[in-house]
Amino acid sequence: MLTYETSTSTQAIQWKCVESKTESRRLHYGRFVVSPFERGQVSTVGIAMRRASLEEVQGTSITCARFHGVVHEYSTITGIQETIHDVLVNLKEIALKGDSNDVKEAFSSVTGPKEVTAGDTSLPPSVKAIDSSQYVVTITQPISVNIESKIEKDCGYRIENSDGCKSGEFPVDAVSMPVRNVNYSVHLFGSGRATRETSFIEIWTNGSLTPDEAISEASKKLIDLPTPFLHVKHEDVSYSGDDESSSALAGSSSQVYDVNELEGKLSKNMFIDQLELPARAFNCLKKAEIHTIADLPNYSREDSSKIRSFGQKSVDQVSKALWEHFAIELPKNELHININ
Repeated sequence: MLTYETSTSTQAIQWKCVESKTESRRLHYGRFVVSPFERGQVSTVGIAMRRASLEEVQGTSITCARFHGVVHEYSTITGIQETIHDVLVNLKEIALKGDSNDVKEAFSSVTGPKEVTAGDTSLPPSVKAIDSSQYVVTITQPISVNIESKIEKDCGYRIENSDGCKSGEFPVDAVSMPVRNVNYSVHLFGSGRATRETSFIEIWTNGSLTPDEAISEASKKLIDLPTPFLHVKHEDVSYSGDDESSSALAGSSSQVYDVNELEGKLSKNMFIDQLELPARAFNCLKKAEIHTIADLPNYSREDSSKIRSFGQKSVDQVSKALWEHFAIELPKNELHININ
């Protein structure tokens, strides 16, 4: 039983694992009880823990694979039972455990006939396969199949496209999520003003982390993320009394600003989080080094559509959000800005 002293209750909050089992090599389960909380606190903690467990805990996965002599992912190779696309899907599902944040390479060279599994892949020392029997491909004839894989450590789900890839090289939509699912429940005990809450948290992982390791990692992330707010001082926060600027920031003005006028109207410290964009559009902008609202009008609609994995739908979502929140439109003409 782990105990954590908190000033929000007259009792110390206690944490305990009440059930732990390995359902398979790639499915571990843990059930934890945390108590006591004040009324309403379980939902606050439960929602935060669930999001942090699924989105902030890092995992290792295959992000790219290369096949020699293959033109596109829907190619078929004589002597191989699956298409290249099917093989990529199987590689995507391989559960890996890695200790390094560096990009690693793995290599598989197998001569058939043979059923190829994760155990046939030569992995770097810092990476290991959770389940060596995990299926990859079936070779039906006496031919050799060589697969070069790129391994990275990340968090969440990453969608890639094949633009800019070399011949025979195919990106994998990596699932860097060691936590497969999280549930929490609220249970009341006591009565009247003495009513308290108990929470049961259930976690399923892919075996690269145990449930208790996952909940510990998620907790650390939740502690680290709000840390900057602890050091905010009153003198560091400035308030503008300019009615025109306030109107523009509130989105109540009907004026449309062009690129040259924007710099004086928007604070460079206003981040794109305030647009409340869908996750895919938000992540693409972050990867393109677009962090503030003031950065966006530097990209026309045509420029924006060229951002990696950023389609027309995302352009429309950003344009709509800019207009609704700040009454600003993306330029329609191309600005000839270099987009990586």
